[in-house]
Amino acid sequence: MFVDKAKIYVKGGDGGDGLVAFRREKYVPEGGPAGGDGGKGGDVIFRVDEGLRTLMDFRYQRHFKADRGIKGRNKSQHGANAENMIVRIPPGTVLIDDDTGEVLADMVRHGQQVVVARGGRGGRGNTRFATPKNPAPEIAENGEEGQERYLVMELKVMADVGLVGFPSVGKSTLLSVVSAAEPKIGAYHFTTITPNLGMVEVGDGRSFVMADLPGLIEGAHEGVGLGHEFLRHVERTRIIIHVVDMAGSEGRDPFEDWVKINQELELYNAALAERPQIVAANKMDMPGAEENLATFREQVQSERPDIEIMPISSLTRQGIQELLYRAAGILDAIPQEVHVEEVAETTERKVYKLDKKEEDNSFTITRDNEAYVVHSVKIERMLKRIQMNSHEAILKLARTMRHMGIDEELRKRGAVEGTIVRIADFEFEFVEGSSYY
Repeated sequence: MFVDKAKIYVKGGDGGDGLVAFRREKYVPEGGPAGGDGGKGGDVIFRVDEGLRTLMDFRYQRHFKADRGIKGRNKSQHGANAENMIVRIPPGTVLIDDDTGEVLADMVRHGQQVVVARGGRGGRGNTRFATPKNPAPEIAENGEEGQERYLVMELKVMADVGLVGFPSVGKSTLLSVVSAAEPKIGAYHFTTITPNLGMVEVGDGRSFVMADLPGLIEGAHEGVGLGHEFLRHVERTRIIIHVVDMAGSEGRDPFEDWVKINQELELYNAALAERPQIVAANKMDMPGAEENLATFREQVQSERPDIEIMPISSLTRQGIQELLYRAAGILDAIPQEVHVEEVAETTERKVYKLDKKEEDNSFTITRDNEAYVVHSVKIERMLKRIQMNSHEAILKLARTMRHMGIDEELRKRGAVEGTIVRIADFEFEFVEGSSYY
């Protein structure tokens, strides 16, 4: 079974907590601070592995969480950094942030990798907070939380040749004839609803990968029918074999079908109009096919004289070998890789970039009955990091709030001695003199 789309959750490891510790050595009665920093949490890294072909594994494992860093130690020893989590993905995978819709990376080359969730920094131990005024601080930080996000993974088939055409024109039959693939074949529309891949041996030592892609209908570029589910795979193919029912089954017009399919491809991605294309005039064993082919050649040549038309019959195997030789010849003459827009090279900068709101001093204050509720990204982030189990930590928080102007604003709003001030999950009493208990 082919799986080309999956939604997963990734989380970088939390940083290790910093430690409050002091030197305890003989003949050193007043040892200074000796608490080490916590280690960094592991990153979640996606790496391309050309041995993978589907996203099947991501149907069964949807959560990927890296290990957290080791807590700081005494004697000023740093905790160890956690190992990064490496997740293998198939080439052709596009990574999209589910919340923002931003394309994080377009993974096409073997070994290419990108950080999708960074680990949190380790918390600082009390050694870091020593100053001439306070040479023995009893304050340390918790490790920073690792980045987390939901990702949508879309796999675009990495095939050399893509078979396109309206439903029931014989694409699956053609693939089954030229390769060992066993696609589902039936006498009804949309027998193929997921791409089928097959390795084609030309016969002279050359080979290539062919993909039987789901049938198109009008409006596919807007998502109608299988729409984008189909078109995303066409982008990856190096050449297109456009299969046309030359017998005109079900009253269809071969030329009209050819025009409509090309229009859908161009409307979805203009670059597809420039992709090398061979028209496989299929079902030549059926009555009326020869007459239709003559008319079809004239019509196509008037619009696209560069298009090569090759009559075939998947049933009798007429013209099949010639088609394979021609496809292999074109593949030899064009670049090995189709150019796709890559954003993976800049992804790490995007992932590591901090939100500017986390660094500013903006805040808002609301009322909840008798309590004042302070909303501040900077203060809430500080409360997550600082270990609020010492008087020094509370004083540090109070100083920060005073410098930001929160104390003054609370007084303007009517806060008095003993008023409850709530920030995130913490509650404090407002005390004149700008201290919180």
